[in-house]
Amino acid sequence: MIQFLVAAPCSGSGKTTLTCALLAALKRRGQDPCSFKSGPDYIDPMFHRAVLGVESHNLDLFFSAPETVRALYAQAAAGHGAAVCEGAMGFYDGLGGVSDTASAWHLADTLGLPVLLVVQPRGASLTLAAQINGLKQFRTPSHLAGILLNDCAPHLYALLAPMLERETGLPVLGYLPHLPDAALESRHLGLKTAGEIADLQQKISRMADALVVDWEKLFALTEGAAPLAYTDRLPPAGELPPQGAEEQRPRVPIAVARDAAFCFTYAETLEALEWAGAELCWFSPLQDPALPEQIGGLYLPGGYPELYAGQLSANRSMLASVRRAVERGLPTVAECGGFLYLGQSLEDANGERWPMAGVLPGQGFRVGRLVRFGYAALTAHADSMLFRAGERLPVHEFHHWDSTDNGTGFTAAKPNGKQWDCGFANEHFYAGFPHLYWAGTALPRRFVDAAAHYHQEEQDQ
Repeated sequence: MIQFLVAAPCSGSGKTTLTCALLAALKRRGQDPCSFKSGPDYIDPMFHRAVLGVESHNLDLFFSAPETVRALYAQAAAGHGAAVCEGAMGFYDGLGGVSDTASAWHLADTLGLPVLLVVQPRGASLTLAAQINGLKQFRTPSHLAGILLNDCAPHLYALLAPMLERETGLPVLGYLPHLPDAALESRHLGLKTAGEIADLQQKISRMADALVVDWEKLFALTEGAAPLAYTDRLPPAGELPPQGAEEQRPRVPIAVARDAAFCFTYAETLEALEWAGAELCWFSPLQDPALPEQIGGLYLPGGYPELYAGQLSANRSMLASVRRAVERGLPTVAECGGFLYLGQSLEDANGERWPMAGVLPGQGFRVGRLVRFGYAALTAHADSMLFRAGERLPVHEFHHWDSTDNGTGFTAAKPNGKQWDCGFANEHFYAGFPHLYWAGTALPRRFVDAAAHYHQEEQDQ
């Protein structure tokens, strides 16, 4: 099986572009590739999915223990001919910006993956070799196996490739030329989502057409034994169902928001909910008039509600449907964008304020910069639907908007010691800015149990 991780010295080197080009080329060559993203990124996996037509999975060593990451990787890679993981930020950039924990290197080390380093030769030549040698020597083993040049003219590649091989001892495997017609647009949270780029498939095809790779050499460097396959989905830690319980109990319908405004979901979270017994019922807060009927739970993930605030506000029947359902006790989880949607109002990118569902007391407003960005540990103050008092869970925040009332149900603590209160929770509810990572935790079972209890009570009435 072909397996490797795509990394770079720093952000902005073109990892996502190279990864998409490699995935498309591998697919053309009949390798049936699957893909992964190192870290908590929601957007890059959307591009992987656009290339492959199948889910891309996040692997994060802050959210999950090494054995959980290995199991998730093995499960998603099973049956595929190639597995490609895209790194995050710079190769060694991890927890708090001062540690290699949860970095792309940490993931490569945990999974034993060879690393292809993406280098953008802009304004440097021989100095690139010095930088690459520094990366090789910084940790042992470095796992660096080869070099790919991005945004590189053919004549420059012909000049740089032999020099880099001579000076670094690493093979230069190929390059992607300058492709202004295939550029991926960005905005305040990174790249635009894959669904917003109308000609994305043409751009991906253009990347794959232009990619120049020595495939024989790449395969020789990256082919190895497939990871141990798991026949069952990864069970959540703690509170496992009794043996056979999943077959005895009918699946519980849980409504999951999915549209342009609510698009930040981890594939592993959704799979964990299904493993716990959920039947996922997709709906659009932008387009649908009301929540799906006869549901037992509601999941409002993050996304870009601030960009669609006027449209969300105009869908008054959906806002009323959500408000009534939550007030009646429907088990509900709302993360980041979903949390803003449940507030009193939301300011859009132009500064106009729009009424929202009115379940929570806060008003969402634009800050103009990242707020409380990065990893944190969330500690619950009291028992609730998802959490037990004193329980800690790793989380992540990534948003340019804030709220006038972020709640006081939890304490969030960054690795650098900074702390703040946040979140709302009770026996049927969780809402807050922190994004939760559900795989390998007790959360899916707790949410589905609450949804099943509510659903049964509704049917009995």
